[in-house]
Amino acid sequence: MSRLTVNGQPVHYRMDPETPLLWALREASNLTGAKFGCGTGHCGACTVHVDGNAVRSCRAPIGRLEGSFVVTIEGLSNDRSHPVQQAFAADTVPQCGFCIPGMIMAAAALVDRSDSLTDAQIDAGLTNLCRCGVYPRLREAIRRALRIKTGQETVAGAPPPGIAPEAAARSVPALRAEPRRRRGAQLQEN
Repeated sequence: MSRLTVNGQPVHYRMDPETPLLWALREASNLTGAKFGCGTGHCGACTVHVDGNAVRSCRAPIGRLEGSFVVTIEGLSNDRSHPVQQAFAADTVPQCGFCIPGMIMAAAALVDRSDSLTDAQIDAGLTNLCRCGVYPRLREAIRRALRIKTGQETVAGAPPPGIAPEAAARSVPALRAEPRRRRGAQLQEN
């Protein structure tokens, strides 16, 4: 039986101590943001924070994490206000989205520890795999997240969870309907 704090809540897992944290989170806590990708710790789809460090949860037995503080993508920020979440939305980093929770968690661990990162530090600190190839946008999003964190930039990022679709369209410029042209080239708002 393992006791941890997950997203600020005390949790007592009554599971085999060798159970990977990924399965405890997904099966016992219903926190499904961390994904099962490879099971060997190589892909990073399962990345969460353990005591502030990015950890591949598929390779972390819960028995060895007794007393640890775990943060999942669901607990990173309730309103999507973390600089990395804002930058990923602003730079439209996600494609299929499968790897994105792990990417965000790995990037957040980097950004939370530093105000400035070189390309080499980003590459060394973010070894997650993406089959869609978001890497060019990923590196720029991390740079943007650092600027957001240090107050050098603000973005009109993602709307908070639970927002009605019609409100999201008003809140996010990219979701606004384009004016339609009528015959005679007059512009009409929808």
